[in-house]
Amino acid sequence: MMIAKDETPSLDAQAKYTCDPEKTSADIEELETVTSKSLSRGSDKHVVFGVDAPAQLSACEEQRLYRKIDMRLLPMLIVMQLVSYLDRGNIGNAKLQGLTTQLHLTGDSYNVALALYFVPYILLECPASLVMKKLRPSRWLPGIVMIWGVAGALMGLVKTYAQLVGLRLTLGGLEAGLFPCVTWYLSMWYPKHKLYYRMAMFWGGATIAGAFSGLLAFGISFMSGTEGMLGWPWIFILEGIFTVLIGFIGLFAIVDCPATAKFLTPTEREYVVWRLKYSDSIVGEDESFQWRHVRAALSDWQVYSNGLLFMSFVGPLYGISFFLPSIINSFGFSPATSQLLTVPPYAFATFIGILFSVWSDRKQIRSPFIFLGQAMSLIGFGIQISNAHFAVKYFGTFFCVAGGYGVFPSLPSWISNNTSGQYKRGMAIAVNVAFGNTAGSIATALFRSQDAPRYIRANAVELGFVSMGMVVLGFQVLMYRWINSKRDKAMPREGIRAVYTDRQLRDMGDKAPGFRYIL
Repeated sequence: MMIAKDETPSLDAQAKYTCDPEKTSADIEELETVTSKSLSRGSDKHVVFGVDAPAQLSACEEQRLYRKIDMRLLPMLIVMQLVSYLDRGNIGNAKLQGLTTQLHLTGDSYNVALALYFVPYILLECPASLVMKKLRPSRWLPGIVMIWGVAGALMGLVKTYAQLVGLRLTLGGLEAGLFPCVTWYLSMWYPKHKLYYRMAMFWGGATIAGAFSGLLAFGISFMSGTEGMLGWPWIFILEGIFTVLIGFIGLFAIVDCPATAKFLTPTEREYVVWRLKYSDSIVGEDESFQWRHVRAALSDWQVYSNGLLFMSFVGPLYGISFFLPSIINSFGFSPATSQLLTVPPYAFATFIGILFSVWSDRKQIRSPFIFLGQAMSLIGFGIQISNAHFAVKYFGTFFCVAGGYGVFPSLPSWISNNTSGQYKRGMAIAVNVAFGNTAGSIATALFRSQDAPRYIRANAVELGFVSMGMVVLGFQVLMYRWINSKRDKAMPREGIRAVYTDRQLRDMGDKAPGFRYIL
């Protein structure tokens, strides 16, 4: 790719730079040089650490710009997350409507079916992130949603346990491409201090699904007897059809990246691309794929530390997600009432999630909010393992759900904030989610019907997950503080570019002397 040095690159050229993973380092450097010159030609040039920037927006103008992006991206992503959690979690509602009885599931058969969902999910998360970057988000995300919707609907037609397991495996493999890919996708639109709130809004789809699932199951239960089927097949069929519809709409709603976003003006596109590029580094990020980015993610201590944090949240989160209807049912409520009583804890978790995300982005810090989530989970599962009255235990479920669902978005936001380079970040997120879902697969085997109503073994393991997370959190914060302090003392940020070239700093990523970890 050759660009004359006196030529301003078109938006099409900028789009290729931002979205095309196959550009060489020389192409990128050449286009950056010309783009920087074109950005600095007007009288509104702004310089940050020696980098020419587009005309700066006021706080109100920037807020309006990102709100515009929110309104275009988030509604569809939230609904995709909602149907994802409806389709993976509705088996818990179907259980109360006769699934285990009609399929003659005995012993741990039901728990095994839940656990096997995670096998392809864990194995396919990392490759899914790289595939999405190659195939484009606007095709990948809607495509997998439509296909897993078909698999979810077919679960309503199963006649044998083998068919149920086969479709759960298919569902797990397809849904592996959503959460890590959307986390990465959002990091390509929002700078680090604006990401947690958007992750919380996206994750709100999962939290709403917990409440929505109970309401839907309550309504669908009255269809029992229709076409000679019990209520549980209709839960799968109707929710699966809804998922396919959402995926089809997504084909027209998902936008690939800022530089190709037609809903933004050229000036807005230019600003968003620049703002994102320099939010993590004074020289921008390396955006061309090389296998060294994968190796960098797999050899970074914080990827594994944060992965253990994922496990400490996802284990309790899935435990409460799959079994909350059964836990409430064990308090003595009817199946229909149990479905309805799952709604308030999820509503509370949604409120906590929005509150913490706004507060965390405003303070530009993550760890205190992660600790608060751990504390809530500790209280909630501590109540569940006790011999308290059922009313107190129901109150405890609010803390279990809010501690997991309400605070979980801080974790992918944190690892995204603290890794630099699109491909390293994408791999780090996928590895973390794989760690978390390993704990999720363990959680599916914990809550056995014979252990009701206290579920001592299950709640003890969940408390163990939370306690492990508290220890890891303390270690990670201390490490980040030590590294940041070491870099502060070694070299002032203003003098870094006198020692290193821009290419060297980009290659270093989050190991560069000017990079600071968010606590």
